[in-house]
Amino acid sequence: MIFTDRADAGRQLAARLERYRAEEPVVIGLPRGGVVVAGEVARALGAPLDVMVVRKLGAPYNPEYAIGALAGGEIVLNPETRPDDLPPGYLDKVISAETRELERRERLFRGGRAAAALAGRTVIVVDDGLATGSTAVAAVRALRRAEPRRIVLAVPVAAPDALARLARAADEVVCLHEPPDFRAVSLWYRVFDQTTDAEVVDLLARAARPAGAETTR
Repeated sequence: MIFTDRADAGRQLAARLERYRAEEPVVIGLPRGGVVVAGEVARALGAPLDVMVVRKLGAPYNPEYAIGALAGGEIVLNPETRPDDLPPGYLDKVISAETRELERRERLFRGGRAAAALAGRTVIVVDDGLATGSTAVAAVRALRRAEPRRIVLAVPVAAPDALARLARAADEVVCLHEPPDFRAVSLWYRVFDQTTDAEVVDLLARAARPAGAETTR
């Protein structure tokens, strides 16, 4: 299964999530790419769209490789990460830096809007794919603090090991494609351009407008 782009993946995912419509869920996108997928899901289900900012904790000397993730005060390390093997003080340093960036993006993406009320609600957490699952686990743990009725993790594609981690963290997991030869999220999309901050801001702002509202120039 290859998705055309994130919007296509979101529409296909929404079809599998239709059974939750009657529960009036809140859809939470994980930035940046997950918000594009989540936007399609929210639109199809007639559900509100919100965001949970999650930050990857990069490895020393290779910040693109995640050793864990941070969300809402929750810190999740990958199973293979051993803090004692990291340079002295490195973990505290990277957590501090990513916390500042997380707070900056929260302000940017929300634009002054309050977070959606989640207590007693079904929450559908959406990303564009899972490699290690650390970011999604951190997000789910942080969202638990809001006391939702249940948390559903929904993704178009994921590595089998990542899905196993999320099955222990979320109440339910919905995944369209679980390839044994996963390798990377990008391989399962024909178009996997980097989503910009501006796109996320625009998607969330449009989703927050009252139904039927029109913008004027």
